[in-house]
Amino acid sequence: MPSRRLDQARPFLTLGLLVVAWLLLPAAIKSFTRASFFELTAPVTVSASYARDLQEYWSLRAHSKSDLIVAGRDLARLNAQYSLSVQQNSELRAQVERLEQLLRLPSYTNFRSEHARVARRDFSAWWQRMTLRKGTNHGITVGAPVVFSGGVVGRVTEVHAYTCVVDLISSPTIRIAAFVENDDRPISFQGGVNPAFGPAKGVLEFVPLDIHATPAAPRRLLGEVTKTEPSTDGLFKTGEVSLDPRLSTLTEVTILVPLDPAGS
Repeated sequence: MPSRRLDQARPFLTLGLLVVAWLLLPAAIKSFTRASFFELTAPVTVSASYARDLQEYWSLRAHSKSDLIVAGRDLARLNAQYSLSVQQNSELRAQVERLEQLLRLPSYTNFRSEHARVARRDFSAWWQRMTLRKGTNHGITVGAPVVFSGGVVGRVTEVHAYTCVVDLISSPTIRIAAFVENDDRPISFQGGVNPAFGPAKGVLEFVPLDIHATPAAPRRLLGEVTKTEPSTDGLFKTGEVSLDPRLSTLTEVTILVPLDPAGS
């Protein structure tokens, strides 16, 4: 009987010994092992992403000619709008440069834009992150902010050879100082404990008492501040931010890579 109990408990003892051995390993070995495992699995993630792109391409090829004509017409209209926006942006940049030279102001163009495609999404109640198909091969650095047309996506937390990992602003691992629109007082923002398939939200702390927000009259801060209420100390308020629902379905993002990583 005791031998039978020992046989039943042997897998748990082995698992316990492995966990203890892992905890006792030096941090350098743990970091190397984790990075090596990520690099070994990265080709699978990237290949799956390319396979999805190929599948989407062939699904589009299956559309009728009338659908393609309508889509081409809409695309031509968008291209015309974007061409005008690019021209206006170039003119504004030139004007800013002239003003900087006249006023002898330092230039703030200390980053470049690197567009990247999303290869994988990893959403849970504990973190919300995505893997992008660019890494050190494109000069991506840890801490680089990631944006899209709707605002801030998050920041780069891990960089590997051909991929990088981005923690979304909806993740509890993100905590930053932010500002309510038309107000220059800093407020503490942190991603909330969000469900995997529910709307993403964030929480605010140290909100000034004179800032009010309701679902009917929201305020802008990385999303829409829909609720504020007094904190327990009575000196500030706490709040809730409804983030852009497109965060969970993004396929293309832009990484703002510092031109001088040492000085950033």
